[in-house]
Amino acid sequence: MIRDQGIGSKLWRAAVWALAILFVLNLLGVIAAVVTNSLATRWLGTLLPVGWTTRWYFSAWSEFQLTDVLLVTFQIVFLVTLLSGLIGITAAYALARRDFPGKRFAVLLFLLPLLVPPLTYGIPLATLLYQVGLGGSFWGVVIINLVPSIPFVVLVMIPFIEQIDPRVEAAARVFGAGTWSLFARILLPLLLPGMLAALLLVLVRTIAMFELTFLVAGPTSQTLVVSLYYAVFASGVRASQSIDAMAVVYMVTTLFWLVLALRFVNPTQIVARAKQSQPAH
Repeated sequence: MIRDQGIGSKLWRAAVWALAILFVLNLLGVIAAVVTNSLATRWLGTLLPVGWTTRWYFSAWSEFQLTDVLLVTFQIVFLVTLLSGLIGITAAYALARRDFPGKRFAVLLFLLPLLVPPLTYGIPLATLLYQVGLGGSFWGVVIINLVPSIPFVVLVMIPFIEQIDPRVEAAARVFGAGTWSLFARILLPLLLPGMLAALLLVLVRTIAMFELTFLVAGPTSQTLVVSLYYAVFASGVRASQSIDAMAVVYMVTTLFWLVLALRFVNPTQIVARAKQSQPAH
């Protein structure tokens, strides 16, 4: 019986590893095909392209106006990240430190945008934004991206705030620390790991958010992922190499911020760092 369980366990692990390797190889194959095609002069029916060139990147940059698209993308991402941090951290502190009637219901409301598909609330919200004149505008894109971003910050920050002993804040108050001094000298160093984690992940999430941005983006408020979608499905004939070059720009942009987030934020060490940064009592 023990032997059968050992064989079954080994077979299960082998199957899991095989599926994982198959997934990774498939993903790398797709990425390699896109990158190769973006550098190919012509690639049709052969194992490798006939020749290599970078002109498709210059063509895509000009044809799809990537300078303006990237500028708008970074402006939207910066504002969403900043506002999500200001509102989300404040709300998380209130929820972590205060008990009031309906607190669980309030927490549930914050979590709903993370639990339900984006289109469930995205379509009604986009309709409302168009009715008030924000549909197709820069601020419309910012507002609709705040809906899932603020709850994400709240969800990440509440455990960090709850780990800080309230007596630390009370002692600072006794010694005359004002609100700003308390935040800057006491709370900020303790909360910095969580804040960094939340804001960097919101940044990556906003760059990759397609559904909500697509619903309200206009000609001058498209992020890179929405522009890529229009480049693929818009009418007219476009060279596949040019579209793939744009896709590579999107992948590199997203990957850069993701690697940066993982470089400074190790999910397995966030809680440990937060605990280690607390002073001993």
